[in-house]
Amino acid sequence: MAKKEWTKEERYRVLKDPEEIRDLYERITGTDYRQTYHIQPVTGLLNDPNGFVHHNGKWHLFYQWCPWGAVHGLKYWYHTVSTDLIHWENAGVCIKPDTEYDNKGAYSGSALLGKDAICLFYTGNHRDPDWTRKSYTCIVKLYDDGRKAKLPWPLFGPHPDYTEHQRDPKIIYNEAQDTYYIIIGAQTKDKRGCVILYKSRNLLDGWEFAGELKVPGFENFGDMWECPSIERISGRDVLIFCPQHLHLAGRGENTNHSGYILGTMDWDHLTFTPSGNFHVLDFGFDSYAAECAANIEDRDYAVVVAWMGLPDSAYPTDEEEWQGCLTMPRELTVRGRRLVQKPLADLVALRGEEIDPSMKVLPRACEVEILSRGGDLDLKLFARQDGSGGLSIHYDDEDKFVTVDRSGVEKRFNTQMGEIREHALENRLSHLRIYIDRSSVEIFVNNGDAVFSSRIFPTAEENSFVLSPNASMRIWKLERAVKEDFVI
Repeated sequence: MAKKEWTKEERYRVLKDPEEIRDLYERITGTDYRQTYHIQPVTGLLNDPNGFVHHNGKWHLFYQWCPWGAVHGLKYWYHTVSTDLIHWENAGVCIKPDTEYDNKGAYSGSALLGKDAICLFYTGNHRDPDWTRKSYTCIVKLYDDGRKAKLPWPLFGPHPDYTEHQRDPKIIYNEAQDTYYIIIGAQTKDKRGCVILYKSRNLLDGWEFAGELKVPGFENFGDMWECPSIERISGRDVLIFCPQHLHLAGRGENTNHSGYILGTMDWDHLTFTPSGNFHVLDFGFDSYAAECAANIEDRDYAVVVAWMGLPDSAYPTDEEEWQGCLTMPRELTVRGRRLVQKPLADLVALRGEEIDPSMKVLPRACEVEILSRGGDLDLKLFARQDGSGGLSIHYDDEDKFVTVDRSGVEKRFNTQMGEIREHALENRLSHLRIYIDRSSVEIFVNNGDAVFSSRIFPTAEENSFVLSPNASMRIWKLERAVKEDFVI
């Protein structure tokens, strides 16, 4: 099946009746690469996670959704819910682009609990008839009984001192000042990425421009900063953002990155003073737009999820008219000068049958644990039965260097961005924990010192592995954790 070519009218068509996409849903749900325990689009395309929040015993997580196929067009917020961050259910569309302020899409944003509802802050993507963009910061209130109420007016519109690229509001409450802040990714008129801030004593009104965030040393770091957030984790301030159109060492030709800076945030002077360099959050091929859950009471850690994909990229499932998934939610802490991402402890509940590694077969959805006995290590996943091909993971013990190479798999994609990712470890390799789903792999190195997340689309013959003899291996099948009900 050839990939569909889309007209602007098709991409920005309004979904009026769920039955319009039921046939697409029924075509894709049984396909080989539909995931088992990862959130994925009910139909069409998924990208950024949004509005991640915990309330009344439930986790609410939304994603950017274009219902029509593997294309970026008119975006909705699709709603998923969980009681444990492991098992997820579809809850249907929450935010529709149905006003003048969001006539061409409900773009990314965040959530915070209000007095009587969850308040969802998002970018209304407005286009004039000549296709000129204007970005508005808007609110939808989500009540406990499932009702949604969109405020009839935006909190504010685009700031005239910046380009049309102003989006992704992150709502933050500063307790010391008894003030709410909204931080927004933006672009200066001379094409530099930045963060701008608004503030108010009230969630729903009274917002005024506070200024541009000063980040000394990062005044010329990409031409746009998407999905910014300032988090307090393990007693440290963390600026998380996605600089665009920037080349970084070890990232191939990919110029869209998701990462962070540790430092100190001065809210009185709107200055984030870095204590180190910019670090990517995930060293794999496919990770972007990380979102931390709001209102977690324990500030020793955060819970983070990301889009397992990249802007301006294509994937083999495009031919099936769907694209995208989210990473598993992860525990995020600070260790030394870096953020550490760990799989959630409750994931052990998904373990099913333990597989004997001597069978040399990888289940389509499984967890793999590798213990190194020292020295160099080589592991190939998704190899053929004769040991050829596959995703190669190599560790060089002298340089403490991990290299992941996906050029050996049959279904290659986005090769123009490079097929090798690498990272130097602070400590020698001792442990790998790997989560394989039907079209993804997430590799956790040394209990979270580094993570490599990637989409991967193995054929039926690519179901084996090769491991060097100086390591041991355990494999567990993983049970289904995400329901695919047709809820629109």
